[in-house]
Amino acid sequence: MKTVYETSGTCSRAIMLDVDDATGIVNEIQFVGGCMGNTCGIAQLVKGMHAEDIISRLEGIRCGSKPTSCPDQLAAALKQLTGK
Repeated sequence: MKTVYETSGTCSRAIMLDVDDATGIVNEIQFVGGCMGNTCGIAQLVKGMHAEDIISRLEGIRCGSKPTSCPDQLAAALKQLTGK
């Protein structure tokens, strides 16, 4: 399933996700805005992973004094998408 998640509290503005409905495997992730090197790196690292594994690894990561981060927002997007 392809969808766009609008982020909150981060430099990135949105995350475009493509996750296989049947398997929960991430096909592609693209961040809109944010630190390009970091968000491109995250997107490449999670490609081919199960959404649940990504959520468990990234949920709760903070960026400096912010209560969230781009990785945390990716976890939130995947939770919303998968209903986990």
